[in-house]
Amino acid sequence: MELTQIRLLVSDFAPVYRFYRDVLGLKPQFEAEGGPYAKFSPGTGQAAIALQDRAQMAGALGRSAAEPEGCRALVVLRVDDLNAAHAELISRGAEFTRGPGPMGDRIRAAYLEDPAGNLIELQEWLVLRDQAGSAPA
Repeated sequence: MELTQIRLLVSDFAPVYRFYRDVLGLKPQFEAEGGPYAKFSPGTGQAAIALQDRAQMAGALGRSAAEPEGCRALVVLRVDDLNAAHAELISRGAEFTRGPGPMGDRIRAAYLEDPAGNLIELQEWLVLRDQAGSAPA
C-alpha cells in the first residue's frame, strides 16, 4: 500500500479551500473553490492534502449527510489490486463500510473505518492521471 493523500472532510468547502491555497500557499491541481473536491500537492512524489465535501462523501457511503459529522479526515491508500487487498484485510478481521466499487471512471475504491471511526479509502487506479486523456471514454 502507498499513502496517496490525507483527505479532509469539510462542511463549508470554499473557506477551507482558500485557506490551503491562499494562506498556506499550496498549489491546487485544478481550480475548484466551489468543491466538492480539491487536491493540493506539496511536491512531486509526496502524499497530497485533499478536501472533499462531507455530504458528498456521505452519499458515496450510503449514509445520511448528517451522519459523518464527527469524521473529519480520510486516509487514502493506493493498492495495485483492490479485490485482493479487500479479501486480505477481511481475512485479518477488517469490516468494510463499502466494498470495492467504481469511483468515477479512473478509480475503484473500498472503505473501512479504524477503531476510532476514521475513514480509510483503498484505491485502485484504473487509469493514471497522465493517461486519462488517451483512455477510451
